[in-house]
Amino acid sequence: MMKKISVLFFLLCIGFSENINAQYTETINANRPGISQGAFAVGRGVLQLEAGPYFAKDKHDLTDLESTNFGAEYELRYGLLWENLELNIRGDFMFAKREFPVGTSMETYTVSNFRTNTFGAKVLVYDPYKRHYFDKPNLYSWKANQKFKWWKLIPAVSVYAGYNFMPSTRPEGYPFFGGEIANSSAKAALITQHNWGGTAFMMNFIADRITDDHKRFVAIFTLTQAVGMRSTIFAEFETSKDDFYSDELFRLGGAYLLMPDLQVDISGLINFKNTPFRWAIGAGVSYRLDFHSKDEKLRDPDDKGGGEPADKRPRRLDSR
Repeated sequence: MMKKISVLFFLLCIGFSENINAQYTETINANRPGISQGAFAVGRGVLQLEAGPYFAKDKHDLTDLESTNFGAEYELRYGLLWENLELNIRGDFMFAKREFPVGTSMETYTVSNFRTNTFGAKVLVYDPYKRHYFDKPNLYSWKANQKFKWWKLIPAVSVYAGYNFMPSTRPEGYPFFGGEIANSSAKAALITQHNWGGTAFMMNFIADRITDDHKRFVAIFTLTQAVGMRSTIFAEFETSKDDFYSDELFRLGGAYLLMPDLQVDISGLINFKNTPFRWAIGAGVSYRLDFHSKDEKLRDPDDKGGGEPADKRPRRLDSR
């Protein structure tokens, strides 16, 4: 039933927003190295892979459980039918070596499995930048050109719906403690994005496992800043809560654009609690196959002579 509701919800969203164009960029638009999603889709006809390995350590002071983790995060994104629609698969596969005391000795065991594996769709439902795409400078007032434009406080907004699917067996202690978690469940998110020149600010509000008894709620706040023409740095804060585990995680890192369709990144993670204490480092790559078709030639409604087609004007290069 929930699956049918999700499909209907997205058909309504697509119908509501089919005239909205997410702005395709000439360079790759990646979600990495953070874990939040940007509001904009990759663009119709674009196939994009974002993936990378990580190394992590966890130590729980109450149970004395120590875990050494090796894993890989991955995301496959595809722009389908409309500029504002994106299909994606996001996941995380982890191998863990765990040690815990039993009497006077230490027991060791290993587990490996998917931590997350989600198929989803994202739809851009509002883009404030499209409305102001043809804004022109005021030729009669320097002051008018310099004053703050309040519309820039309005973010681009997307909605996301996904379906978690996991193997039929789960390793003991997934992800940190025991507990019966369904192998399949629904996921939904509200995504916002502000762009201020070379700065972008994303907010993700996520309701995970919403069809399971053990629901999970997450909020992620990501700030990225362009440094020169090819580099960006980012800072990210994540807070989450469910029946088994709650935490506040901090991530820092950066990305470098090697080519228009190829980006590399590096990042680190830490928290400030001891149940468990966590840290991680990771690196990754984002690559796209760009089969984007030619944009529709939008024209400035105030230009009586027809003006220059929108697809010939300089494009905004999003930080995400």
